[in-house]
Amino acid sequence: MTSVVPNGVTALSHLGVIRVEGPDAASFLHGQLTQDFALLGASEARLAALCTAKGRVIASFIGIRPEPERVLLVCSRDILAATLKRLSMYVLRAKAKLSDASAEFALYGLAGTALTANGLDAGALPGLARAVGEAHAVTLYPSDGVPRALWIAAAGSPAPEGAAIDLATWQWSEVRSGIVTLTTPVVEAFVPQMINYESVGGVNFKKGCYPGQEIVARSQFRGTLKRRTYLVQASDEIAAGEEVFAANDPEQPVGTVAQAAPAPGGGWAALISIQIAAIDAGGLHARAANGPALTVEPLPYPLLEDI
Repeated sequence: MTSVVPNGVTALSHLGVIRVEGPDAASFLHGQLTQDFALLGASEARLAALCTAKGRVIASFIGIRPEPERVLLVCSRDILAATLKRLSMYVLRAKAKLSDASAEFALYGLAGTALTANGLDAGALPGLARAVGEAHAVTLYPSDGVPRALWIAAAGSPAPEGAAIDLATWQWSEVRSGIVTLTTPVVEAFVPQMINYESVGGVNFKKGCYPGQEIVARSQFRGTLKRRTYLVQASDEIAAGEEVFAANDPEQPVGTVAQAAPAPGGGWAALISIQIAAIDAGGLHARAANGPALTVEPLPYPLLEDI
């Protein structure tokens, strides 16, 4: 499988924006999501998840707080409406207003040389946010060593500088970065650790309660992490939500495809959440025991050990 290093800019039409405004915007989200939003500064971004009471992830976000009383949550468009409805149910007396602001923003992905072309530090760590004129840029995890950023601008504003790359290439780079973006096929399929969120800054174990917090904490501190997410390649098409099987147990699935995308040079890349023991055994296939063979590759970041 040939790797293609992306350098350029693409419009992220598959993502949307939930805006949370009001004096209690940050404190409200602090009590709902897996990350600390109460202390979120204007120069930081947060990867975060919204969980059910059973600790299952129903949405994932990249959040910024450009103003003290305004938070923007970027998530997959296909789950945005349901996520907005669920969050709105818990506002109650909090002074916070939630809305779908997708039509008011233009979202772009920047890769490689496009970062420096737009005044960004290509060597910056993931999770930094900065204003660039009227826009906001968030540094993301790199893909195969290529720096990447999320660009959030007002709808109708000029696109950031850089050669155009297609959305499929960007989505492949998302998979290669090792960071799962939750979509409809895998809603409620994982607790945060099953998609490595505790290892990539998506869970804060020192913050207060949120839905599912007790189960997420128990999974981390009682040595019960049995599934992790791994990066794989396949020669044939695979899709999020498909089951993963191992050769030594062809009757029972041992994992789930969390995210997948076609590779520019042919084949497919995917992130699979799977039993750790099955990774060690090998012989992995998607959809069925005789389905597309999966080749495991090293993750681009270290996994934190459970305690």
